[in-house]
Amino acid sequence: MLYDVRLELHYDYDAPVQGGRHLVRVTPASIPGIQRVIAATLRYDPRPVVESQFVDFFGNHVTSIVFQDAHDTLDIRLSARVLVEDIHPPADLSPPLERLKDDIARTWSLTPDSPHHFLAPSPRIEISPAMTEYARQSVERTISVQAAVTDFCMSINRDFVYESGATDVETTPAEAFALKKGVCQDFAHVMIAGLRGVGIPAGYVSGFLRTNPPPGKPRLEGADAMHAWVRAWCGLDVGWIEFDPTNAMLAGPDHITIGHGRDYADISPIVGVLRTSGSHEAKQAVDVVRVE
Repeated sequence: MLYDVRLELHYDYDAPVQGGRHLVRVTPASIPGIQRVIAATLRYDPRPVVESQFVDFFGNHVTSIVFQDAHDTLDIRLSARVLVEDIHPPADLSPPLERLKDDIARTWSLTPDSPHHFLAPSPRIEISPAMTEYARQSVERTISVQAAVTDFCMSINRDFVYESGATDVETTPAEAFALKKGVCQDFAHVMIAGLRGVGIPAGYVSGFLRTNPPPGKPRLEGADAMHAWVRAWCGLDVGWIEFDPTNAMLAGPDHITIGHGRDYADISPIVGVLRTSGSHEAKQAVDVVRVE
């Protein structure tokens, strides 16, 4: 599948801001065998005085920008063309959970994809008895790691209500779990916390999701979305598989990956510091258009 992706992030500040230094992670990743970025550009208004790029530990493309002059708005615009492979779901060759520990112990690598990085609590995810017990129910009614993760993905979709505004970016997985509602970030964090609690390595995936309008309705400009889903390590013979608990499915050709991390903190679209005396309002618009 070939897509043109357009993202607009707009920030309105209550008072002029100065000295802004930001890390921007919105450029899709090239992942061998999964997706390839053909072209990508980032534009800013106002223009930063310093702009540089680097790749972080988890392989995510990061742009560092610095502002000096005062400004009361900030616009970040991404344009990209991405080729996403339509990969068939993998056969379930994963072991039972009690044998997954052996596979983890036999993995001596500490590369970014190593399962060892994705077992412990991380900055935005704590492991709680309640979420661990919730995930353990999926383990008890399945016979393999992949089947357990699939069942857990479906359980979250069944038991939680998608409700924009019920949570915010600072909501913890435990709070979202208690509410049984939230958005894709909350669903992903709850799923990761539960899987790590039972000993299954799990990480956070940030990206874009192409949405389809109702039959007979036109596509609305800006109606697609930045999205979050989960990847789980299902043993040496299977490796990483990606699951979307918000939509009760495996991640597929309509999922365009920006990057991976332990949780949202590792792959947030923009993070940084600035000097100001007020708050700000953020808006985003996303278009994911299939190129015929």
